Amino acid sequence: MRAQPQFPNEQTDSGEFKRQSDAFRHWVTEDGRSGYPAAAGRYHLYVSLACPWAHRTIIVRALKGLTGVIGMTVVDPIRDDQGWAFRNGPGHSLDTTNGFHFLSEAYRATDPDYRGRVTVPALWDTVTKRIVTNSDDDLMRIFNSEFNDFTASSLDLYPAALRPQIDEMNDFLYERVNDGVYRAGFATSQQVYERAARSVFVALDQLNTRLGDRRYLFGAQFVESDWRLFVTLLRFDAVYHGHFKCNLRRIVDYPHLYGYLRDLYQVTGIAETVDFDHIKRHYYVTHDDINPTRIVPIGPMLDLLSPHGRSGLS
Repeated sequence: MRAQPQFPNEQTDSGEFKRQSDAFRHWVTEDGRSGYPAAAGRYHLYVSLACPWAHRTIIVRALKGLTGVIGMTVVDPIRDDQGWAFRNGPGHSLDTTNGFHFLSEAYRATDPDYRGRVTVPALWDTVTKRIVTNSDDDLMRIFNSEFNDFTASSLDLYPAALRPQIDEMNDFLYERVNDGVYRAGFATSQQVYERAARSVFVALDQLNTRLGDRRYLFGAQFVESDWRLFVTLLRFDAVYHGHFKCNLRRIVDYPHLYGYLRDLYQVTGIAETVDFDHIKRHYYVTHDDINPTRIVPIGPMLDLLSPHGRSGLS
């Protein structure tokens, strides 16, 4: 008997998970040439603390000092048959920007004919009353470069000299790690699962070796790619190892990856973006085809504040 797919419209006949494309890809620009000029208080970010794709944008918003410039509302981590919902609860709230009850209302306000899956993150424009973009890739770049007039931060996560290498690394991380764990977890055939899961660990082995003699993926300073990897490593032992059956090894079993994970977690402002309660409740309760009991495991115990010993690497 073939297992039921998590998202039937994104599953191939052979049992592979093929993630849908982002629906909205407009751009906020510093000079306004896109029709969406950067401005303080104009844009609002809808996110889930559980979702790694949304987490990336929360991190860049924090690192760039934009928390007072771009508003943010967190959805309930439990996504039911009505989708992502705005409810009061620990770490999440009602939508005070638009009064939406469900994120799908923002999608329909933007495109009444939209029929795809409703995803986070989504950047809402309070002037045009529509979603500008639901692409985490674009949002990371927008937050990095287009709001510099509204922040004292000079941090550049996408430096010009490294852009070709960063783009190449991002492609590798997406295919083999970020989406790789989903391809294993959402597979509906044994062969597809095994191929995806083994590919994840080949990639993790390579990354562990790479990080053996350098602090971050490209040297002494973290860039965009590091945070793309971080959000998956952070969730790995708590969720992907058991729930998605990526269980050949844990991140704590990789000395360089585990030190690297702790190093990034200890960057100022990052721990405040992490909510393991949201992360675990989302995956273990929402994916009831994978975890029909909806029991949320109490572990693992991770000491992400322990010394990472990586400060001397360059």
